[in-house]
Amino acid sequence: MMTLAKTRYIVLASLFFLLAPIFARAEGLIAGQSFKGNNEIVVTFSGPVDRTAAEEIKNYTVYEEPDPDIRLVLKSATLAEDGKHLILHFVEPLNTAIPHAVTIKGLAGIEKTTFKVSKSYLGYLFGILISALLINNFVFTKYLGLCVFFGTSKKKDTAKGMGVVFTLVMVASALMSWFFYNFILIPFNLNFLQIVIFIGLVSLTVQAVDTVLRKVNPILFNSFGVYLVLVIANCVIIAVPLILANSNYNVFETFMLALGAGGGFLLALYLMSSVSERMQLANIPPTFKGLPIAFIVAGQFAMAFLGFSGLQLF
Repeated sequence: MMTLAKTRYIVLASLFFLLAPIFARAEGLIAGQSFKGNNEIVVTFSGPVDRTAAEEIKNYTVYEEPDPDIRLVLKSATLAEDGKHLILHFVEPLNTAIPHAVTIKGLAGIEKTTFKVSKSYLGYLFGILISALLINNFVFTKYLGLCVFFGTSKKKDTAKGMGVVFTLVMVASALMSWFFYNFILIPFNLNFLQIVIFIGLVSLTVQAVDTVLRKVNPILFNSFGVYLVLVIANCVIIAVPLILANSNYNVFETFMLALGAGGGFLLALYLMSSVSERMQLANIPPTFKGLPIAFIVAGQFAMAFLGFSGLQLF
């Protein structure tokens, strides 16, 4: 007489052999997927599929992975003549920085096919770098760090030195802040101390840079003057740890954010110093000399950087 355990084993084995071909077909149906523009997803099938089922928008369920309850509205689904390439066009722009889950019903005899659409992670990291460097430049789009920006952007040598110092401080303090935030503040519920901790880590980094710079390059150290001390509580430096805390970045994303923010500050200083040196030889009305003309030039740079708004490389 067959035991109950053997009966269960036979039933499960039979179900596995019956469903295995279906699962294999579902896994092999999707050959590729990617975002296209701001509101399209391109799906490539391994073989031709039924046009009627593929172009019926009711057969699709699309949502962002963090918010599965919010379904995205599909405008149209267009299948190419070869039956292998499908374009999903959405009513509203997609947040391509977040992975999307797509479920298709009734294709190739499969009840449901679910797959994920996301950007390349290296492209995502590079996007964080370019965003902080150009698209969301901390000086020209967020208007942070203006005191140091106007104070040290009169000569190219000083501007380049200050930009490099800012970048080093940003990267070092951001990585330390990420470590403290994820392994100390969050586990012990000390999030309310994050600003105090971040300022302390920045001041520690600035003190180390101050000591090294005083020994290595005293001329550059003296040219910074009081502005090196202002780095400790500068809003550009503090903004990076606060952004990484709010965005839940990992260590690689934190590094790219800090490097991009520091590089963007270096770029802003160098551009402004280049113009400042030329303005010393220009015939500027007495009323506009000094800080007024500097504000006008900075405003023009800010308007120029607006041209990077909406830029997407990946």
